[in-house]
Amino acid sequence: MSYIFHKIKSVGFVDKFILVAQFEDGICKIYDLKKLAENVPAFQSLLNSPELLKKVHIAGSGFGIVWNDEFDLSCNEIWENGKPISTPFDNFLGLSDATELWDLNESTLRKAISYGKLKVGLDVCNYGKQWVVTKQAMIREFGEPRLYRENQENEESLEVAEKTPIYGKG
Repeated sequence: MSYIFHKIKSVGFVDKFILVAQFEDGICKIYDLKKLAENVPAFQSLLNSPELLKKVHIAGSGFGIVWNDEFDLSCNEIWENGKPISTPFDNFLGLSDATELWDLNESTLRKAISYGKLKVGLDVCNYGKQWVVTKQAMIREFGEPRLYRENQENEESLEVAEKTPIYGKG
């Protein structure tokens, strides 16, 4: 069974001890470091160091965030224990993020734009050199993202395995 990592694309603070992380699928979550420090006392020293707090950055290609050699958090810790928030940028994806999530070649998306499958101004927009596409348009044209499909397939395989009788037992 595969384990899904929710990779982080950006991280920052919305308040003194409240992180905001944007994940590769466009979802944003806030994460309260005070609650973490209550359960993991070592993190209390991080909260007592405002200069160190500011040094948060993405590590491991989005698999976590780190402050220094002593303090880090995994992407899935923030995903599982963070609270989803709405932003004006929900459901917008850069073309490179969309190609990664849907396991497509970027030329496939560019052709979908040029052939009119993805409508400029409605489904996609160009900001300088960066194109963004809506998640809804991607689902409409290409189905669910690869990770979602893989997770669904794993769940369906488990259901079939649970229902399949085991022969030879008596």
